Amino acid sequence: MRLFLEIARTGFSALCLHPVRSGVTICVVMSILVPYLAGVGLSHGLRDVGEDSLRFGSDLTVTGTRFGRAVPIPLSAVDAIRRLEGVIEVVPRIVGALALGKNREPAVLVGLPRGRLPKDVSWVQGQFSEFSTLNEFIVGTQLATRLSLEIGSIIPPFYRSAKGERLSKVVGVLSPEAPLWQANLMLTTLETASQVFDQPDQVTCLLVSCRPGYSDQIKTAILRMPALDSAQGTIRYRVASKHELASLLPSGWLHREGIFHLHFVLAFAAAILAVLVTSGAGLSERRREIGILKATGWQTDEILLRGVVESVLLCLVAASASIVVAFVWLKWLNGLWIASVFLSGVDAVPGFKIPFRLVPVPVLLAFVISAIVVLSGTLYPTWRAAIVPPRDAMR
Repeated sequence: MRLFLEIARTGFSALCLHPVRSGVTICVVMSILVPYLAGVGLSHGLRDVGEDSLRFGSDLTVTGTRFGRAVPIPLSAVDAIRRLEGVIEVVPRIVGALALGKNREPAVLVGLPRGRLPKDVSWVQGQFSEFSTLNEFIVGTQLATRLSLEIGSIIPPFYRSAKGERLSKVVGVLSPEAPLWQANLMLTTLETASQVFDQPDQVTCLLVSCRPGYSDQIKTAILRMPALDSAQGTIRYRVASKHELASLLPSGWLHREGIFHLHFVLAFAAAILAVLVTSGAGLSERRREIGILKATGWQTDEILLRGVVESVLLCLVAASASIVVAFVWLKWLNGLWIASVFLSGVDAVPGFKIPFRLVPVPVLLAFVISAIVVLSGTLYPTWRAAIVPPRDAMR
């Protein structure tokens, strides 16, 4: 047992004898592990934000359809749904896409009843006024930065409506600490959103809150309600429960995460080849070192044990350093660059707080991957050098 401990100690000494080779190996492993951990941590954080939004959202989301496609739903449906047994509240909402500024910056306009707009919330700077002849908006962090908007800024008319266009005023800006969905958001009243999109008495969807245990019953009752008549034709109801929306949520994240995994599988294969070169296949001194050990009486299994200890130490250092660097990248650097890979339209330097979560499984997987990469790249050349005669190895 003492002999094995002494051999293991020489493995640590070998790590220090070749600092350049050890440093290059650690850097190669970190170059693939750090982006991998950061990407997976960001993916889990985004998924958690989406699940939290659904968890604290409405029980049912009611939309209108015509020919199987989503269309605006008349406000008259609010009273009909509100009268159903078990319904607590029905909130109409308008959601639509816009493009602002000379660079056509994308924005999402959300209109809510005045009583549902946020008040005295820590991440909302400013508030709507009671009486104003201007359209009033609270804008997201990234949108405000791109368009150089601040509280009090006046926005020229950017829409066309049958009632005419009006100037708009920024009455609030969301802080970077707000959830990520606020980045390109424009929040306003339901009346203003209806005027901007020129859709009077129509909304995008209805958010229905139900008493416990009534969701399925209310969903069935809404689907059985008579279709709505409009100038464009008959509108039928479509109802999605919170659980149905939650089942659709992971697909988008898993798709991007799957592509991310695929790219890094190729990177892992390239890393093994790089470690293979740096650890022995391309270094004649490595072979001479093993040849000297064989000439002094070392056996092949002892040389392999020495190489295993050296490789395990390298993989532990590389994986631990990768976890620390990935945490710093996501926490202190706020997902610089990598956030734009997972979120469309986000700048390389995000203007809002990026959510992330380094869960145990990817962290443990980092150690496994590090061990596979390092051991695959070091043990094979060590074994090849250890089985040849010492004279040939020292050439």
